[in-house]
Formats: sequence, C-alpha cells, structure tokens
Amino acid sequence: MLENLLAAMEGAVRAIDAHGGRDLILVHHNDADGLSSGAVTMTAFERCGFKVSRFSLEKPYPQVLERIFAESGRIVVFADFAGRIAPLIAAMNRGRNLVVILDHHPALPSNDPTVLNLDGELFGLKGDRDISASATCYLFAETLLGSRGLKADDLAHLGALGAIGDGFFVDGALAGVNRSVAEKAARAGRMRSEAREGGEAYTIRLGGWDYEAGRLCTALDTAGGVGYYDGGPDRGIGICLAGLDAEAERYVDGLQATRDRIFAEEIAGLKERLITTPHLQWFDLEERFRPMGIKMVGVFCTMIKDSPLLDGEKYLAGFQRIPDEVPGFGPIAFGSTKISMRVSKGLTERIRAGRMPGLDSFLPRATEELGGFVDACHGLSAATTVRIGQERELIERIEKVLLERMASYG
Repeated sequence: MLENLLAAMEGAVRAIDAHGGRDLILVHHNDADGLSSGAVTMTAFERCGFKVSRFSLEKPYPQVLERIFAESGRIVVFADFAGRIAPLIAAMNRGRNLVVILDHHPALPSNDPTVLNLDGELFGLKGDRDISASATCYLFAETLLGSRGLKADDLAHLGALGAIGDGFFVDGALAGVNRSVAEKAARAGRMRSEAREGGEAYTIRLGGWDYEAGRLCTALDTAGGVGYYDGGPDRGIGICLAGLDAEAERYVDGLQATRDRIFAEEIAGLKERLITTPHLQWFDLEERFRPMGIKMVGVFCTMIKDSPLLDGEKYLAGFQRIPDEVPGFGPIAFGSTKISMRVSKGLTERIRAGRMPGLDSFLPRATEELGGFVDACHGLSAATTVRIGQERELIERIEKVLLERMASYG
C-alpha cells in the first residue's frame, strides 16, 4: 500500500542521484490534475538544482515518445499518464535514459530497472478514489526534497488540487491519500475546507489570495484544454504557482466563451448526429471542435452524460480527430481519432456496486484489437485512440467485448 509506494519513491530518488544528470525532461497531462502535477514536480526538481524542460501532452502518443527517446543519458519524468504503457516505454527507451512515471491510472508494472513506475494502482491504491496524480507527485516531491533536508509543505495544496479537479470524492469529500495531502496543506495555511450539504467545500490560497478550488480547477481545465494549442498549459502552470491575476482571468474568460459557443452549436445538432447501438450511444465530432484541444470531447461528454437527450442506460462515447501537431514537438502525422467515454449517474452507481462493467474493463481491449493506442482509462471515464476511419469498427468491437464482460455479471 502507501508504505510500499513511498519506499519505491525513495528508491527512485536514489536512482536519480546515482544517475548524476542535472538536465531533466518533465512531460505532464494538460488538465487540472496534470497541470497541478506538473507544477509540483517542476518546482521540487528546480529547488534541488535540476534544469527542467517541461512539455504538456494531451496523451503520451508513441509518435511523441519516439522523439523523446531518440536521445540518451537523460532523466525523463511523466506525470498524470504513462502508468499503463511502462512496458512500451521500456521497449522504446532500451535502457538509454532513466525514466520515472508518476501516475494514478490503471497500470502495468515495469521489469526494466531504468523505467520506474510509481503508479499508486500498482501499490494497492485506487487511482480514481484514494490518490490523484497531483497527490502522487506531491508525495514524490516530499521524498525528493526531504532527501536534501528540504520541506515540501508549501506545495501540498497543489497535491490536493488535482484530486479536486478530477472529482475524486467519497461522500462529497476527499479521501485516502488525497485527504492526507489536503490536511498537510491546511496545516501549512494554504488550504481550508468547510462542511456543506453533501460533503465539503475547499479553498486554495495562491499568490496571497484565496480561491474556491472548483473555480481554479475550471480555469486550469479551460486553459489546458480549450487553449492547448494557444499556450494554455503554460498559462495553467502560472495559475498553479501564482493564482488568477486579471490577465489570466481575461484569458480564461475568452477561452470559456469559445468553448460555450462550440458546445452550444454541437448540442443543437446532437440529436441528429447521435448513433445508438444495443449498449452505446455515440457521435463523431470529426474536426468541429477546432481550435480546442482533444481533451474537450471528454469534457463535452461529461457535460451531456445526464442530459435528457441521452439514454441513461447506455454508455456514452464521442470521437474527436487529433490534429497533426503537438506544441513543443512540431508537426506529427497522427492520422488518428480519440474516443472518450463517460457514464450517467445511474450507470455510475451500478459500476461502483459491481453490477455493470467499468469502462476500463472493455475499452482498452477493444482498442488494442484494432491496433489502437491505450494509456489512461478509469472505470467511469476512459479514452483511447484509433486510426481515422476505424470509428464504427471500434464501436462494434466495444459491443462484442462488452457483451462478453456482461455475461459474467449475470
């Protein structure tokens, strides 16, 4: 459990020290949890004298990994993804770089001593309840700084922020490691909680100002998702470290207006575009969400999953085509589309009660059968990628795998 994860983190710090390099590549996700994770990890390494080159990705695509691992002798850190693809990373890396993975999604272990997978799921923790990526990164920062006689208490609020952004609550409140990190933040004067109907409300202190945590998470998701191709992740890191100044507020407000307009246009035509199968309802955005990042198909699915336009008994899926470029890496020919899946409140209750299959029990397998890319999937939210033109075939594979899974549920 947690003790074993912390012991593994101590081993990773020793490996970093033994490596001897001071240049480090940090690759993190672009949502609230990923940006919080990036801010915590970057700050901790910089305090220890490392030179950090930071990149934000919507997914750790193999095409991007190939570029990262084309060189050798470096330290590479992944935050808020890559737990499941540790074996792929090991195969690409071929022992040439020291790799540290700080994730919370369902994961696969690494048997390569140069690829250290510090994913809480491998240590008996639930990544969609007990520990977020930001909390994982905070624990690592605490371990790293502690090895130098330094404190990480003033970063704990960022460790909790990502859990709030991902909505990891039990009875409306943070639980497990996420709660422990939030309590450290409260003792450091950087966070407070108040009881409310149905749970707790959280306030985060940044740059000398107090912010409602949900507002911060919305700003981070908007900057990183809507503004992904417009420097939004860098703005998000700035918000994590200094708060929402007037310029950041204007930037986020402009992005929200863009998002609201595009979402409204899509909802207006959703009924005509929605396709239903025995257990799914799905749509294909193609390129209608440009210039927003591909995270936004998942955000859109989350927004509409309980809409009266939809059947609450069916799983929801949406496709969005991936632009052939990645900020910081230039043009990359993906030729791919992303599928995001979500579930209604009713299905959520049945999945949590063990009466229906979670998304992670069938979407990865269906995607892999088509040669697609699988990384971060949870039971209630999941996303993978396949080639453009495979959308209907993937839906058919999902139905097939899902039927097999449902047979075991009686």
